[in-house]
Amino acid sequence: MVKMKNLTYLFLLMALMVSCSESYVIQGTSSVSRLDGSKLYLKVVKDKKLSNLDSCEVVHGKFHFSGVLDTVQVASLFMDDQSLMPLVVEKGDISITIDNGQQKVSGSPLNDLLYDFLDQHTQLQNQMVELDHRYSQMLLDGVDEDEIERILNAEAAVIAQKEDSLVSGFVEENFDNVLAPFVFVQMATSVPQVEHIMSKAPDAFKNHPLVAEFYKSVTESEMIEKPEPREATLPSEIDDATIQDILNGNENAN
Repeated sequence: MVKMKNLTYLFLLMALMVSCSESYVIQGTSSVSRLDGSKLYLKVVKDKKLSNLDSCEVVHGKFHFSGVLDTVQVASLFMDDQSLMPLVVEKGDISITIDNGQQKVSGSPLNDLLYDFLDQHTQLQNQMVELDHRYSQMLLDGVDEDEIERILNAEAAVIAQKEDSLVSGFVEENFDNVLAPFVFVQMATSVPQVEHIMSKAPDAFKNHPLVAEFYKSVTESEMIEKPEPREATLPSEIDDATIQDILNGNENAN
């Protein structure tokens, strides 16, 4: 009888421990019929390699991830072996929306922060792309090519400075959470920018494994521009056109 009581207490303790554990819940919707029946994966970096955290199937435009939250971390949503979008796995009810116009994550503090930042970054990238369109239009309008380059190079420099300030400011404001290492490694684009951020960073950020490895590669190579993010090192976002190629069935699109 005593043994039975001990077992009962043990089961109650285990149930209490499970109930006290934080968990994540991710609800996804997609209006893209191509995704129906596809297997999606949540992948995170573990020991410098991508590891599956969770998986599910898209059924009638809906998908669902849930589990016990060991630690808050940046993950990437994959379809097969292609990364679609980043997200933060954290406590709360997280929503993913995938349609022909956008891919967005919302519903939790860090995801809201991340996607507000990514929206601003995308706006700046679009402004840079628009300069190419203006170049062509100005040529058609008969503007001297040297004058076009003078005007557009000046505007490009302003946009580049805004992007630099956006990325640096975001990293510095988020030194205390997982977003700073992710954005730093993915979007820091020059040695001066990297050195500027590291000069302001606390030790916890500097000693983060991904940050330390990235900073070492920067200082050793004296890079001018950061190389393309390595999929095995950190999940990364891909551009909308590539996502649409994937969703439209063009599997070999780069």
